[in-house]
Amino acid sequence: MELIKKARQSQWYGVGLLLVVTALVWTAFKLLCPTTFGAPDQMLTYLQTGLIYAVGGCGLYFIVVMGLWDFSIGSVLVLSSLVSIGFAQRFGVFGLVVAPVVCGALLGAANGLAYIKLRIPSLIVTVGLSLIYESLSVFAADAYGTRLSDAYKMFGSYPYNLILALLAFGLCTFILGYTKLGTYVNAIGANEATAKNMGVNVDRYKFFAFVLCSLFVGIMSILYIGYGTAQTPMTGMLSQSLNFKPLMGTFFGLAFKRYGHPVASIVIGEFIISMMFAGFVALGMPVTINNVVTGATLLAIVCMTVKRVNGAVVK
Repeated sequence: MELIKKARQSQWYGVGLLLVVTALVWTAFKLLCPTTFGAPDQMLTYLQTGLIYAVGGCGLYFIVVMGLWDFSIGSVLVLSSLVSIGFAQRFGVFGLVVAPVVCGALLGAANGLAYIKLRIPSLIVTVGLSLIYESLSVFAADAYGTRLSDAYKMFGSYPYNLILALLAFGLCTFILGYTKLGTYVNAIGANEATAKNMGVNVDRYKFFAFVLCSLFVGIMSILYIGYGTAQTPMTGMLSQSLNFKPLMGTFFGLAFKRYGHPVASIVIGEFIISMMFAGFVALGMPVTINNVVTGATLLAIVCMTVKRVNGAVVK
């Protein structure tokens, strides 16, 4: 018992616990379907998928840790992917990489300005803006097409996808650990009124959090379009379906942030989810079971992260 107590006090306890969960998930599905799950090449595929959504989860973390929501990231992902396709045709690898990041940052700035100026809940603002971004994606597809040229698919496979993802994770870790922005988003999330009384310009840091969120989604789009090679416009709120996989990683980061390694928790969490999706498919279950896994996992992680107060009004 004393050893367990000391282990829980370690800053690496959370990461270690997630690694144990990863091993248990792998073992369970490997025993259930030994020939169709868990081979080394398959594990690399699971990781490849997890890396894509983990990058988006890192960006979303800046928003959710403050108690805000950004439900436009699916539409930002689609539009940034289409912009990446178009600029790759004109400017090569430079356009492929830079254009979606700039696109994401600009859309994040629009989200932040709308939230600050309109003074309405972030969920409503971002859902409304996602409808606009979905419409813009139709124009982008008409102008640039929907398929990425074979010459620019390098970020859809190793080692380039891993390099880009590690750079994104490193950037997120640096911002959270060594900048005022990282310090203040956590302070605002802990107690916004106290942060404001201490002289923190809350609106400014919320604005930059929205910018960073969509900027990371722009980076995610490079991996996403490289892996999928094509992207069609999504209208009628269909892009909302793309919000939840990054969000699951974000909730893993929130659940284990008290141990000081939210980025590592996001990455491992997305890998676990990717393995679970593949495991259920290997068992012969329909792909729609992914929606069940997504919903159940979200509910479980939210229960872990939300502090419930007796007698409080739940809205």
